[in-house]
Amino acid sequence: MRGLLTLTLIFAGQAAMAHPGHWADLAGHDHWVAGAAIGLAGLAAIWGALKGKKAKQEADEVEEELEEETA
Repeated sequence: MRGLLTLTLIFAGQAAMAHPGHWADLAGHDHWVAGAAIGLAGLAAIWGALKGKKAKQEADEVEEELEEETA
């Protein structure tokens, strides 16, 4: 009996879907805050990557200067 119930529930499962009424509510919910947070995180990542490249270039320049001084 348990096996029959399990098979029935497995085959009766459906994907969860939001009704169209929820889609219209997106503008009123705080979902835009999440979108803004994702955008800010992306900007912070880009800024960090650019800052890291600049720091690496400066470190390479210092290293080259030290090599020139010792040569």
